[in-house]
Amino acid sequence: MIDETGQQLGIMPPPQALIIARQKGLDLVEISPTAVPPVCRIMDFGKYQYQEQKRSREAKKHQKVIEVKEIKFRPKVDEHDYQFKKKHIERFLSEGDKVKATIFFRGREMAHPEIGRRILERLLGELSEVALAETSPRQEGNQMHVILSQRASRKSAPRAAKADGDAAAAGEES
Repeated sequence: MIDETGQQLGIMPPPQALIIARQKGLDLVEISPTAVPPVCRIMDFGKYQYQEQKRSREAKKHQKVIEVKEIKFRPKVDEHDYQFKKKHIERFLSEGDKVKATIFFRGREMAHPEIGRRILERLLGELSEVALAETSPRQEGNQMHVILSQRASRKSAPRAAKADGDAAAAGEES
């Protein structure tokens, strides 16, 4: 038996421990039921539960929830649309989200999955500096997809160096 200050009170029968806990206006909580003899503690159980909830809420605040954003392409995607969607993928990756790039086939387009595979492989090649493919392009039904995640954070350092270089070049021209 352990009291509210953390001192050991020794081994005692449960009714006696309950009497001590009630006299102090606290609860008797079984900490380790499998120990021989079982370990009990005198504490304010409501306050303990409240503090545990507070700790779990605090832990949730510091978590980063990673979302999977989806960008859909078609096999006959135009160059401008492709570049526009590629920029969206880069933005999503820089924000820390994962991206699922999907090629959606309709009708007779299903006969030529290599067209969709070429688009995804081109996308992987162009994004190789910022993105890492978690899966290889694979087809499921009338869709072919690949999941991209952000590469290790080498991206932020070159931006700063480039900005410093631009400032130095502007200073030289002045």
